Amino acid sequence: MILSLATAATTTVAGAFPSGWLLGLPSVLALAAYAATALLPERLADALRAALLGAFVAHAVAIVVDISGLSSGVEVARFGFAPALSMTVWLVLAVYLVESRFLPLPGARRVLALLGIVVVALAWIFPGEVRPQVDSRWAPLHWALGIASYGLFGAAVLHAVMLNRAERQMRPSAGATAAPKGMPLLQLERMTFRFVGAGFVVLSAALVLGAWFAHPWRWDHKAVFSVLGWLVFAGLLAGRRAFGWRGPVATRGVYVGAGLLLLAYVGSRFVLEVLLHRAPA
Repeated sequence: MILSLATAATTTVAGAFPSGWLLGLPSVLALAAYAATALLPERLADALRAALLGAFVAHAVAIVVDISGLSSGVEVARFGFAPALSMTVWLVLAVYLVESRFLPLPGARRVLALLGIVVVALAWIFPGEVRPQVDSRWAPLHWALGIASYGLFGAAVLHAVMLNRAERQMRPSAGATAAPKGMPLLQLERMTFRFVGAGFVVLSAALVLGAWFAHPWRWDHKAVFSVLGWLVFAGLLAGRRAFGWRGPVATRGVYVGAGLLLLAYVGSRFVLEVLLHRAPA
């Protein structure tokens, strides 16, 4: 997924709502559940959790239907920038659902619900291109590792945002009388770097696998941005171990690395599929 693998000719199907109800139904259900999650007040805790779980399940069904090609009647896999974003947010939501059972994560619920609305709508409008076959049997594992790294780094970004917010709340301000709510700073920082470390390992495996089995190897924009992102995260982890980097320095590194990875696949596919209306090679 991260690097370029030679594939057979593809057919772009982005740019219009698919007519199949198989994709439309779970997408509509996911959108409705995400909207309820964003709008319901915090005091309705049980209803909020039910809505978020419903959105999580409907979102998963929409992803499976989309990338399998069931909604278009084509029995082959298809993929693109919007399904990649959709899967990334879904994975981050999975982390949130597990973590929120044990730790307070204030503010994350509404942000994830709004992101869910955006990515489900995008995946419904731009379902990606059909991929009838690939030259390497290792390509599916490469793509799966790439998407998994997106999810892990997405979770790291979510925790980095909460870390910055918690640090701002800790600063003295006029009239401040209440202590900041949520996860302690040190715990947030540890969680952020755990996700960065896990994402770095998975991304490294995806890059090695893609480089080993790519035929032919190409230093295109996806490869360049992926390697740049890898270098940023490698430097961030090394700097934390050697120099104790933390706070804004650390979170800026997380944002820059994640942004480069986003440009590597999602950005390049968006340009090709939406702006140029071309099927990527």
